[in-house]
Amino acid sequence: MNEDLRWINQALQGDDNAFGILVEKYQKPVFSLCYRMLGNAKDAEDAAQESFIRAYRHLKKYDQTRSFATWLLSIASHYCIDRVRKHHLETISVESIPAEVITDHKSPNPEKVLHASETEVLIQYLLDDLKPTDRAAVVLRYWHEYSEVEIAETLDLSVSAVKSRLYRSRRTLADAWLSAEKTTMTKRRHHESPAF
Repeated sequence: MNEDLRWINQALQGDDNAFGILVEKYQKPVFSLCYRMLGNAKDAEDAAQESFIRAYRHLKKYDQTRSFATWLLSIASHYCIDRVRKHHLETISVESIPAEVITDHKSPNPEKVLHASETEVLIQYLLDDLKPTDRAAVVLRYWHEYSEVEIAETLDLSVSAVKSRLYRSRRTLADAWLSAEKTTMTKRRHHESPAF
């Protein structure tokens, strides 16, 4: 029996501390998924908490032949997809990005930190333009390194549908990224000194 199943079975027998251990183990991946789906830390925290509450309530329905992580991220994905569909979320500000989401910087170089923050905001902005299910597939693939089969299981899609969504999303993101880079370069040239 793997470690997750031991904690799950103890939680099913009424041991709340056992479920707490599962929450501690999976809180970062669940928060990360929710953050990428919803675009800001406050909504991500709320969504992560709701995902764990739903998992706890439905723990008896968990199929122990499946991966617990996949099941849990499936709950979080579907909850976030529903939230995105219900509310058109605003873009995020640099101040709302939690430090642990931004890449770890070895040296405190302000220029690198600003560039990383701008890149993070742009990535989140581009993700926000994807359809909710496409966004979930991209986040699971590139931030959580799920296989296409795992994504299909998590999002209740066929593997071919996942492949199609990932392909279409990559093209959309690449086109949007190139367009954003062109806009940035044009703005910089406009403001640069004629001496350079």
